[in-house]
Order: sequence, then C-alpha cells, then structure tokens
Amino acid sequence: MRDRLVTVFGGGGFVGRYVVQALLRGGARVRIAQRDPRQAWFLKPLGGLGQTQFVAADVTRPDTVANAVAGADAVVNLVGVLSGKFDAIHVAGARTVAHAAGAAGVGTLIHLSAIGADPDSASNYGRSKGAGEAAVRAAFPGAIVVRPSIIFGREDAFINRFAGMIEKAPVVPVVRSDTKFQPVFVADVGDAVAALVDGGHAGETFDLAGPDIMTMGEIIRWIATTIRRDPAIVALPDIAGALIARAGFLPGAPITWDQWLMLQHDNVAAPGAKGLADLGITATPLAAVAPDWLVRFRRQGRFAGRVDDLAA
Repeated sequence: MRDRLVTVFGGGGFVGRYVVQALLRGGARVRIAQRDPRQAWFLKPLGGLGQTQFVAADVTRPDTVANAVAGADAVVNLVGVLSGKFDAIHVAGARTVAHAAGAAGVGTLIHLSAIGADPDSASNYGRSKGAGEAAVRAAFPGAIVVRPSIIFGREDAFINRFAGMIEKAPVVPVVRSDTKFQPVFVADVGDAVAALVDGGHAGETFDLAGPDIMTMGEIIRWIATTIRRDPAIVALPDIAGALIARAGFLPGAPITWDQWLMLQHDNVAAPGAKGLADLGITATPLAAVAPDWLVRFRRQGRFAGRVDDLAA
C-alpha cells in the first residue's frame, strides 16, 4: 500500500475513521471524500506530512465523485444511511462511485454493503443494499464487496445506545429478543478494508463478523451486567414489537418499521463465506474491548471498582 493513493468516501464517519487509520498505518496516501470535509479534519494529525488529503464530494453528484477519484489507485465507498434516501445513496450513489472509478482507471474498488443485503428483502435497507451490490458489480465487475454484521466500537450507535437506555430505565423492553447477531469490532473492519486495498481479491465478497453469535436478548443482558445495572429486561411478543415499530419509538431507543423488518432475519455470516480469518485477521470479541468505554455508564464511572472495594 505504501504511497498508493486511496480515496475513501465517508472517511470521517464511524467506520471511515478506522479505515483511514489502517490505511495510514500501511503507508498509503489517503484522500478523504465527504460532503463537508471539515468534519474529517480531526484525522489529519494521524498521518505524516502530505499523507492525508480532503475533498468535498457527494455520491449523489457525479461531478464531485469524478473529481474525488481522479488519480486514485484504489477507492473505498463507505457511504450509507439507516433511514431516508436508501435508493439515492445505496443504489444510485454506489453506481456513481463505481462508474467514476472505472472511468478513472482505478485498480481496486471496495464497496461496503451489509450482511442481510438482498434485492428481494422486505426492508428498504436490505433491498437497497442488495440492489446497490448489483449496481456496483455491473459498473465495476472486479469490485470487492464487504458485508459486515452489526459493527461495534467506542463511537457506535448500537451498543452505546442500549447502554444509555439501560442506564436510565428500570424496565428495558426488547423487541425480537431471539434474533441473532455476530457483532464485529470496527477496528477489525478497518484492518480488513486496508488488507483488501492491497489487491488480489477482485470480484470477491467478504462477510465480516465477530467470533460470537449472540441474540438481541443476550446482548442486552451482557451490556447490563457489564455496566453493573439490574433493570427488568422484558422480551416483547412480536405483536407488541410490531406496534412499537409502527409507532416509531421504543422507550429510550427509536425503531423504524424498516428496522423491524430487518430484525425478522438473523444477522450472521453465511456458512462458508469468506471473512476476517481469510485476511489474516483475528476477530475481536465484544467482551475484550467494550468494557473499556462502557464504564462511563456505571453509577460511579471509572471509580466503580474502587468504590465497591471500599464498601466491602
């Protein structure tokens, strides 16, 4: 990767910052492309002099995308949404990036999709992710598709959201308690993308998942134990969960109907799918790293252990 120029769309986002860090460690020059580059300036000190570039780009505006990929050796598209303009971002936007990469003679294109991507999915998220993969492959046949499960990390909006809910609520309702997930550490995703930039995997698909398969209920209970809280955890029947999803709000955590539809299927790696191990990466368990930042949700924060010892 040394001295290769890699354009990363969405490089200042949650996943993007870890991808950028992994690329910088490998010696790549990184061009971070997003609508407001100022939101990614915090990454500049992580690289050497001249190693990091910033450019304004919007995947819904082809002229800005073409400018962002000009001269790049590799392109990584991390742009995605959880609600709103699914087709504009996941399908048309992804196609625009792929077309621009092909026209610019880019050698490697990596497209971030998701486990559960399926053009026949009942959810707009899953359907648009599946259609986006097809659009990318049609425009750039050698594109590498990366499908992570739920991604966790210090800045995530999944584990932290539930921790905040558990911290404040005496009763925690859980929808689709038996749905299975295979949470993957965001730094592992960053390392995987950096490894793929090196080439040799054209046209392949990777399911990026952690070492543990956990149900939604198990995740909630693990978080509660980790932050030393003891709420009543109530698994809601599907009829109640569906009504809440229709209303768009679960106490402490909004949920959309589209997310409810996604929860009807397990979010785990497909049997036999290529994954982190095929890239020489050992998957990081949730329990190995999450307690380091979840400590802020304890009653005494980082002093919780010391207070407990004094009380004993």
